[in-house]
Amino acid sequence: MLVSLKWLREYVDINDDAKIFGDKMTMTGTKTETVEYLGEDISNVVVAKILKIEKHPDADKLVVTQVDIGKEEPVQIVTGAKNVNEGDYVPVALDGAKLPGGIEIRNGVLRGVPSNGMMCSCKELGIDEKYVEEYKKNGIYILDMEEKYIPGQCIKDVLGLNDAIIEFELTSNRPDCRCMIGIAREAAVTTGNKVKYPNIKVKEESDKNIDVNVGIENNELCKRYMARRVTDVVIEPSPYWMQRRLIEAGIRPINNIVDITNYVMLEMGQPMHAFDMREIGNDKIVVKNATEGETFITLDGQERKLTSEMLMITNGEKNLGLAGIMGGEESGVKDDTTEIMFESATFNAENIRKTSKILGLRTESSSRFEKGIAEKTAEIALERAAQLVEQLKAGRVVKGVIDEYPVKFEKQTITVSPRRINARMGIELSMDEFCKILEALEFVCHLKSEDELLLEIPYFRLDIAQEADILEEIARIYGFENIPSVQLQGNTTAGVRTEKQKYLDKIKDTAISCGLYEILTYSFVSPKGLDKIRVPQDSKLRDVVKLINPLGEDTSIMRSTMIPNMLDVLYTNVSRNIEETGIFECGHVFTPEDMAGVEETRLCLGMYGKDVDFFTLKGIVEKIFERSGLKGHIYKSETENTSFHPGRCANIESDGKLVGVIGEIHPQVLENYGINKRVYISEINIDEVFEQSDNNIVFKSLPKYPAITRDIALLTKDEIQVGQIEDIIKENSGGLVESCELFDVYKGDQIELGYKSIAYSITYRSQEKTLTDKDIADRHSKILFELERQLNAKLREQ
Repeated sequence: MLVSLKWLREYVDINDDAKIFGDKMTMTGTKTETVEYLGEDISNVVVAKILKIEKHPDADKLVVTQVDIGKEEPVQIVTGAKNVNEGDYVPVALDGAKLPGGIEIRNGVLRGVPSNGMMCSCKELGIDEKYVEEYKKNGIYILDMEEKYIPGQCIKDVLGLNDAIIEFELTSNRPDCRCMIGIAREAAVTTGNKVKYPNIKVKEESDKNIDVNVGIENNELCKRYMARRVTDVVIEPSPYWMQRRLIEAGIRPINNIVDITNYVMLEMGQPMHAFDMREIGNDKIVVKNATEGETFITLDGQERKLTSEMLMITNGEKNLGLAGIMGGEESGVKDDTTEIMFESATFNAENIRKTSKILGLRTESSSRFEKGIAEKTAEIALERAAQLVEQLKAGRVVKGVIDEYPVKFEKQTITVSPRRINARMGIELSMDEFCKILEALEFVCHLKSEDELLLEIPYFRLDIAQEADILEEIARIYGFENIPSVQLQGNTTAGVRTEKQKYLDKIKDTAISCGLYEILTYSFVSPKGLDKIRVPQDSKLRDVVKLINPLGEDTSIMRSTMIPNMLDVLYTNVSRNIEETGIFECGHVFTPEDMAGVEETRLCLGMYGKDVDFFTLKGIVEKIFERSGLKGHIYKSETENTSFHPGRCANIESDGKLVGVIGEIHPQVLENYGINKRVYISEINIDEVFEQSDNNIVFKSLPKYPAITRDIALLTKDEIQVGQIEDIIKENSGGLVESCELFDVYKGDQIELGYKSIAYSITYRSQEKTLTDKDIADRHSKILFELERQLNAKLREQ
């Protein structure tokens, strides 16, 4: 925010230089960005009155003028300006004067006639042309005749160029500081002075009574709506002092009425609007939501498409303005306006921000409303605007004020503990010192107990909600530099990885040792990924966590499976003509269970290539399980997972719980991704695997007795799983089977259709004695008998 130091001094006594004052404000929490001294490059430039103008004897384009600069004798100046007349007051740079840009003026002779100075234009004085009336732009800067000037006055005093402009960086939680009064409050507590608030009194010189009816249809979006009426309005330029203050704040002067609304906004922080009563027509104001899809032309001439969530100011029949943002094209003040209505209202900050964003329309008004404005400010600002109308003789204020205020503002209080605040800051402020700081910030203090203060929060402090906010106020005003620095105290501990982090590292190391490369993808993904991998509509995978404010549709949800990310990366490799790829990712998936959100750790492996098949990937998964300590897991054929090829997919279960899935990706899914190779993927729930893993190593002595091996070839139906066979062998081993290894699966001409041949090597060993053929034969026969009885698996004869 740009602040004129000269203007600020009207509200609070400031004796420091602008830079020193700015540094003090920074230390109390109002950061000073820049300090600019106006007119510091100007010297020896004074006000002069043109007494006489004559033609130059030897140049048609020049004139010879006699000007009064406050001395006994007039000064002669030759100029080529066409816009000067006798009686005008103009700025004159005398001999030795300095102007912005390093220009120095000296007496000289122009076409044989002495010239003792130079009349100045706005550019030569460093005044931006965009703030200057047309007749002053092309030529000499003519001083306004309604002001009283004394020849010889310093032009910096007359034009307000002896000022300093300070730019403050304001945080979003302090909307009360986005005005001169707000900065004055901070300046007062910083310098230890009192705020000199404007003495606001309205005479109401018109004989008429206000007869405008106001109705609010949406109390949530408009908490308070106030209005005053002004008759006998005379539209003209506002006085120079007001224009200058608007200019220094970056606002272009327009006319006296519009300038008053902008001036009050800068002074009090309350945006206002002045309606031409001819446009209201029926003396009625209705604040209501817009009709979906209707259009509205704003003051800038742009047509805006409205939604039903936007709040409008209407007369009940037609729209007059976008609430809190901008008035309508026809509702504003015109050159022939004779009667106006001032609007001062409080609108919902979130709604203003949303409307402004949707329409792409951000104004000085909306930038203030969207951060929040106290409801009482509307009342103060309206009275101030009416006072300025009378002060500038811009019209006569009608008796009465409209104040539609459905839900009155209740005074806010908070209870704090000075002892606790002192302890957290590491200082010892007495109760009197504590209260003195808060009272300087306009809090009202009531002592509840020896260590409890009940504070009445000032109406303009919308950011105070808890004790921590009061701590911040005390700390910044007491002075952060006054709070002693102490060494951190406490026990230090060595930073080590958790057991789960070590576990994940082991899994990653194993995957890398198996020839896979690690990848990292985003956790927020597109919902289209679930469609591409053919997830059914009723699947739990579609119960996703949605982002409130996503960057776009492609990053609008948190992933519930890592398979789409894996396929994206594999497609990238295929598209780059990489012949074979093996990759893995250790990441998280998310589900919104009970609205609290659940985050699961997953391992996803993906492969394709000439020599890659289901068993290649299964071997890597087995190696990972072996290294990570998962034992007793089984693979069960899965035919209902639509992301995988039917008959080439298996669920991985352990202790009756699903811990993962492995298989070949469905051809239709591959087509969705544009992949023309067979792809194999496994997704494993690492959290579940970690819970069931057993990394305890049990050492056994070397066997004393020899082992005996028997090979068997079984003829079974296709649907029989090898896991079933292995379970029967172990259950009937009698403790003598040390291991059983599958070494062949055969289907061919010699095998009946629908059957397969499965060959095992069974190793027998006892820890107590040397086994005899009879010992093994009994146990071996028992195993074969149970295989045939339970699975109809018969010993293959050839």
